[in-house]
Amino acid sequence: MRIKIIITLLIITSIQSVSGQVLSSSGRLKDDGRFAASTKQVNQFFRRFNAEESKEGDVRYYSGDENYRNRDLRRSFINILFDNETSDVPVELKREFLEYVVSESYPQYLTFHGGDWFAEASTVFSYEGKRQEVTLFLKLQPERLGYEWVIDNVVFEPYKNAFDKPQGDQKKFLHPLSHELGFMNLRKAIQDDPKPESYTPKDFSPDYLTLFIFEIKKGNLRFETVKDVKYHFFQIDKWYFELSQFNRPGFNTGWLISNLVKLGNGDKDLIMDYIYGSK
Repeated sequence: MRIKIIITLLIITSIQSVSGQVLSSSGRLKDDGRFAASTKQVNQFFRRFNAEESKEGDVRYYSGDENYRNRDLRRSFINILFDNETSDVPVELKREFLEYVVSESYPQYLTFHGGDWFAEASTVFSYEGKRQEVTLFLKLQPERLGYEWVIDNVVFEPYKNAFDKPQGDQKKFLHPLSHELGFMNLRKAIQDDPKPESYTPKDFSPDYLTLFIFEIKKGNLRFETVKDVKYHFFQIDKWYFELSQFNRPGFNTGWLISNLVKLGNGDKDLIMDYIYGSK
């Protein structure tokens, strides 16, 4: 519940009126046409956030160029990198975030290979004769001279439901003198008890990713399709934001920031638990 409170109450965002932009009374931006509006690719989102391409998107800027990471250009770009149609990120929070990342003393940039960001893919698999939704979390890792995406975690409801460790009086146990019996009572514990996780350590946590790979290898899980992808970013110091794709008419389309949270102590762990569905 606390993470929902954080996402609901700590979020306060906004957009500042800049050259080439008009901020309406509703807090939505209108583009005057000087930007190629849609942020079509995730890589382009990085370039725009850092001001490493022109407003039209046809010229790349590199270190040494006078326009490379220009502060005013960054302001203009970041203003159009929010979902201003459906997301409820408060205007003042957006403004605070903008001023923080473009500050002269401590500017913040995104780095593709910098870690602290990962993908969340909503997929469909065939499992036990039915189409089942599986959420895969992927991250970049170094590989030889480059990088590769790897599956880092998985959320699959049948797995979560299968491991419900009994607590209190419901929890059975192996008698502390079981060793004197050569642990012959293991047969009853493992075969007869529908909750064999009762006999695991207190800190036992099932490894869903290992189970997932095992079931794929056994042919029990068969991939069908990817329904949706979004990205979670913790690269900006003291901030979290979510990147989602919006396909709709108008200027405010493409890959846009759909959620924004200012982080306090311990908030990152709470958000990670919420994303991974562990709380």
